[in-house]
Amino acid sequence: MTASITERVHRPWGWFETLATGPGYLVKRILITADQRLSLQRHHHRIEHWVVVAGAGVMECDGACIAAVPGATLFVPCGGVHRAAAAASDLEIIEVQRGSELREDDIERFSDDYGRVVKSHFNL
Repeated sequence: MTASITERVHRPWGWFETLATGPGYLVKRILITADQRLSLQRHHHRIEHWVVVAGAGVMECDGACIAAVPGATLFVPCGGVHRAAAAASDLEIIEVQRGSELREDDIERFSDDYGRVVKSHFNL
């Protein structure tokens, strides 16, 4: 059964909303505010597919960078080190997660502008 959830979760870089969930998938709408960026991170239990729907910036995965403009897509494999950054305007991304475990705590951060890099069971 598919669930639709629209609660907005605020983060230092902007916010996200969960749009839909189902067996093995989760869909989010992510807004990165102007001149902000996500942490440099990876996930151990999921893949992600990003589609830029508005704004501009940069998307990075495993050292490769591509322009984040409307229509651009990025596939993030399980374990891929990635981040997105907004330019001078807000950047809006639709993210589709696939995997057996889709949890907010499946994040290993390597670099973060907001001081959220901490030792976890992934990087002890």
